[in-house]
Amino acid sequence: MTGRGAHAPVAALPAQRAVARVDLGAIERNCTLLKSCLDGAVLCAVVKADGYGHGSVACAKAALSAGAASLAVATAGEAAELRDGGLPGRVLVMGALTADELETALEAGADVVAWTPEFLALAAGRAAAAGRRARIHVKLDTGMGRLGTKSAEEALALLEEAERHDALQATGLMTHFATADDPDPSYLREQLARFAPVAEQAKRALPRLVVHAANSAAVLAEPATHFDMARCGIAIYGLDPFQADPRDQGLEPALSLESYVAAVKHFAPGETAGYGRTWTAPGETFVATLPIGYGDGYRRGLSNSADVLIRGRRHPVSGTVSMDNITVDLGRDTDVRPGERGTLIGSQRGERILAEELARQLGTINYEITCGLTGRVPRRYQE
Repeated sequence: MTGRGAHAPVAALPAQRAVARVDLGAIERNCTLLKSCLDGAVLCAVVKADGYGHGSVACAKAALSAGAASLAVATAGEAAELRDGGLPGRVLVMGALTADELETALEAGADVVAWTPEFLALAAGRAAAAGRRARIHVKLDTGMGRLGTKSAEEALALLEEAERHDALQATGLMTHFATADDPDPSYLREQLARFAPVAEQAKRALPRLVVHAANSAAVLAEPATHFDMARCGIAIYGLDPFQADPRDQGLEPALSLESYVAAVKHFAPGETAGYGRTWTAPGETFVATLPIGYGDGYRRGLSNSADVLIRGRRHPVSGTVSMDNITVDLGRDTDVRPGERGTLIGSQRGERILAEELARQLGTINYEITCGLTGRVPRRYQE
């Protein structure tokens, strides 16, 4: 055996067992790129789900610094978190709200979404009691099949009612596309054909109304969807809405996930690593243990099917991903020492592991990879 890993001196240990590094400059550049795609429309940066796992407040500040006109979240609590973090300006809460959540959203000065007369009446009552006006965006369901009214007539009537009420302000008309990331644009165009005439009619009645429909994929794929404002989420973090290489769209991934080599051991042929003995050394080799696992959001489904970068080289995850550790096959000849950095998402010496790559291994999408990183992994921000 010529490998030295088992007997090599320990490198300086890092400060954290695992860390997610977020490049806020990349987020700013991604926002600038997306803004350049919008001909007259403004950018709304979507920072729900803790900024898709990147950190909502820090990423929101970066997006606003790059010229995003407003922010959007899914829940009232997320809007309150942005306000607690010192974020000014418009915040849109896009999700369904209970009465208590509506109170929280209104206290945060957030815009809210309505699609029923009952919710509009509730918003009017709560806003009047608080001595404020609630800014209302009406949602038309053009084919997503989730939230929103399917009736164009009801959507227009809700806007009219909101405009009439002293405690309400008709602020926006919106829809959401189900297949903007699909290479086949036919269903996107069907939804657009349902939405565009309603938007035109609404704008004639309320010229200041903000019409918005496009998500990241639609912004990049179909300019006709841009209207007055585009709601971009996944792309501002440098992740590809089409699940390919972000560089194809000029995007820069903002997040990298790192751990370190805690131990290096020599394995004889036939020795096994990890729960269930799912991996057996085919010959003499060295195996590294990195203290990161599914408790950190590195999914168990990546067992024996993903790579880790160490010294710019790919090494396969060998054995079952456990809650707190993974094992990696370094090969028969290795110069890797305990203490060295392992990159699970990100770049080393010109080699890359993308969130999209892990998503393909798991049969999911890049959104779930970054959103799934747990609070046990600290986020560290760099400009």
